[in-house]
Amino acid sequence: MNIRIEPVASERGRQLVAGLLDRFTVPDQECRQHVAEIIDRVRREGDRAVVDYTRSFDAPDLEMRDLKVSREEFDRAAGQVSAEFLDSLRFAAGRIRAFHEREMEDSWFLTREDGTITGRMVRPVDSAGLYVPGGQGGSTPLVSSVLMNGIPAAIAGVRRRVMMTPPDREGCVNPALLMAAREVGIDEVFKAGSAWAIAALAWGTEQVPAVDVIVGPGNRFVTEAKRQVMGRVRIDMIAGPSEVLIVADETAEPAFVAADMLAQAEHDPLALALVITTGRDLADRIVNHLEEQLPQLGREDIARTSLEQRGAILLVRTLAEAVDLANRIAIEHLELQVRDPWQWLPAIRHAGAIFLGPNTPEAAGDYVAGPNHVLPTMGTARISSALGVETFLKKSSVISYSRRALLADAGHIQRLAELEGLTAHARSVAVRVGDDD
Repeated sequence: MNIRIEPVASERGRQLVAGLLDRFTVPDQECRQHVAEIIDRVRREGDRAVVDYTRSFDAPDLEMRDLKVSREEFDRAAGQVSAEFLDSLRFAAGRIRAFHEREMEDSWFLTREDGTITGRMVRPVDSAGLYVPGGQGGSTPLVSSVLMNGIPAAIAGVRRRVMMTPPDREGCVNPALLMAAREVGIDEVFKAGSAWAIAALAWGTEQVPAVDVIVGPGNRFVTEAKRQVMGRVRIDMIAGPSEVLIVADETAEPAFVAADMLAQAEHDPLALALVITTGRDLADRIVNHLEEQLPQLGREDIARTSLEQRGAILLVRTLAEAVDLANRIAIEHLELQVRDPWQWLPAIRHAGAIFLGPNTPEAAGDYVAGPNHVLPTMGTARISSALGVETFLKKSSVISYSRRALLADAGHIQRLAELEGLTAHARSVAVRVGDDD
């Protein structure tokens, strides 16, 4: 296993860290231009463009009338999944609901003795679009993405939720995805993927409704499309390849650390799996376990490429140094496989999700723990948070003055307005207070 092991204090270690701290990337000009052309065509041609792109890339024989998943397709899907799958689906959904229900925000108001009332009114957006990747031509349905995006939107109170997912070559959506959509209350599912699906959600077509918020993971074309429509709609985040950083001390079990690195690496050749440890001996044992476990994976080639091209084990002198470096890297998934992880939790400032102790694999967070697995990547955990109920909420300020309150504040309002040269602002107060000012 040709994975880098570098002391942070070495020249190569410093270069490696510098690259990790500056890993935010954007698509190249060719991708940006291609996506812009797709969006423009969907805006102009609507369903015709969406179906044409879908025929070209996914389902050659898709008909316009089949763009939307029918009630009959939903009903057939119910008979095509196992009882065991439905049990796990409902188990995961219950956990995710229970967690996200705690995130719901309340409206609130403040009152003053002079009769002024100010506050914040919390309301959901009217509609949301959920993008769900196809998953190897529909053969690996990303059910967890449906749950993680659809459940917070439902808790927020979004009335219309629309799901977009690319069909397989026969023009079908995997029945597991349809049952997941039904579990979270989504009955509008369209067979379209990539940038044309995002464009359809942002601008609307004859069949696909325009929405207010677009969420969900995807490849670089999906990500770039979300970036280009951002502003017209809200998006969850600009996301890059998945990431994990494991802080490990001498108590860490190297087989566990290796398994969690591989769980991240199998996503994508560009996935990032890192370890920061205080022990060179532990680093060597981790590499040995990586070699032992790799041949057992269905995606061995992907995982090996990821680890050899992007993976690294960084050596530091103390756990305090490890935690400081972890904060600077601001990783998507941070695991603390150390003697007393709860001791170090208060020191963590920047991470998408934090996993404490040897019995908490990152995979638990992907599926059933409850917190959302849609997390900031590429260092953006410094400034942003996981997808949640708040992604689908907006806030309106509420202000109500009594005459007594306006009289008390009039002089201050007029003085500040006149200082800014906005005489009409000042006059709008003056005409109300008149001689009482």
